[in-house]
Amino acid sequence: MTELSDLTATQLLAGYAAGSFSPVEAVRSVLERTERIDPAVNAFVRIDADQALAQAEESERRWHRGRPAGPVDGVPVSVKDILLQRGGPTLRGSLTVSADGPWDEDAPAVARLREAGAVFLGKTTTPEFGWKGVTDSPRHGVTGNPYDPSRTAGGSSGGSAAAVALGAGPLSLGTDGGGSVRIPGSFSGIFALKPTYGRVPHYPASPFGTLAHVGPMTRDALDAALMMDVVCGPDHRDWSQLAPPAGGFREGIGGGVAGLRIACSVSFGGRVAVDPAVAAAVRRAAGLLAGLGAQVVEADPPIGTDLLESFHTLWFSGAARVVQHLDGARRQLLDPGLREICELGAAYSALDYLAAVDRRMALGQAMGAFHDDYDLLVTPTMPSTAFEAGVEVPAGSGDTRWTGWTPFSYPFNLTQQPAATVPCGMAGGGPDGPGLPIGVQLVGPRHSDSLVLRAAHALFEAGVADSVPRPPLVTGAAHRAGRRPVTPAGS
Repeated sequence: MTELSDLTATQLLAGYAAGSFSPVEAVRSVLERTERIDPAVNAFVRIDADQALAQAEESERRWHRGRPAGPVDGVPVSVKDILLQRGGPTLRGSLTVSADGPWDEDAPAVARLREAGAVFLGKTTTPEFGWKGVTDSPRHGVTGNPYDPSRTAGGSSGGSAAAVALGAGPLSLGTDGGGSVRIPGSFSGIFALKPTYGRVPHYPASPFGTLAHVGPMTRDALDAALMMDVVCGPDHRDWSQLAPPAGGFREGIGGGVAGLRIACSVSFGGRVAVDPAVAAAVRRAAGLLAGLGAQVVEADPPIGTDLLESFHTLWFSGAARVVQHLDGARRQLLDPGLREICELGAAYSALDYLAAVDRRMALGQAMGAFHDDYDLLVTPTMPSTAFEAGVEVPAGSGDTRWTGWTPFSYPFNLTQQPAATVPCGMAGGGPDGPGLPIGVQLVGPRHSDSLVLRAAHALFEAGVADSVPRPPLVTGAAHRAGRRPVTPAGS
């Protein structure tokens, strides 16, 4: 029998409405699953079981009265430990952050979920201050991939991805400054959306500035649309938020892709080395879109060769700002890689920064012109599948920083476009396991979040993820000595 922890949020809500099961039963199932898998993958830094059950009981009473609080009433949700959630510390993976309170404020998206009746399970792992594309930190150790804990879950929202993939809650809230929901989404076989910048209000403002987005991490596009209908609610604390969308994200999500003009670029014109299995899976996904009536052509976006330098200037400067207040002794507590990029970031001048902004604006203009011809762009989310956990770059890659192996993700943080990853295949399977997931990325012009969700939903409905099995329920001790135990609620 299917366990309640294996259901999507949409399925849970249907069950609550029909009286087939209750929020308390669902939350208990998810907590049992979380306790079973977390020692192996290290997805959570804190699990608030008592709070979750109390919230589930309140939700159950509302459902019995026929008056749910909102669209996600009773649905188990986790939150990346970068975003504030009142009632417990937000440690950001850093030994330099004190757990002392008061922790009495929710981030905007967390507040909207609370108002809508969500049940909060706990906080998920992140690298220190979310600085890199894998998830390990001095404070909380290494997060493993749900399909093979010796491989990385990706980052920086790696804990959220592992939790969703393994049934430790169908919804999670992540952040994405250079690929941080899409990288772990691809590596962990789930759906993740980086919305248009400003679509989901963000507070406190990220030190990485307008590169940083807040977005849903779910099992499918329908659940992400459900979550977006909640978290896009206005919040005056974010001065850069967009006006509320005219309609809900679930409205029209079943409209399909017939007649859309879609560009497919598997290697950015041969400039990116892509694993053959990844390229083949992405082409199959593009073929599904064509079979659904879209006009799909091979066309490369205007992604220049100078983007990495520009992104580094903006990203490293932001990292330097994060730790600016730390003295020399406390800086020694930082992840060594973070300390290195902070030193580089502190050396940039204002003119260096503004030159990077100029190149960023030029890219945005060029992508705007590109989308005059194409409604969507299809690429791999990642050029390869997950590599060894606990390292910033794959062995033998020649890369020095995480941005070297994420060429398809960070450009669209520069342009602030909506981009999603959809599971579309597996690579490397055999008698010892199912292999590792592959993701296809869908990119739309700014403000086209609904279109991206619609195309992703069409892919799910067409069976794009049918070849991606649920991961095995890994159990047992974590695979690296750096793993720290989950902190019980209230400690």
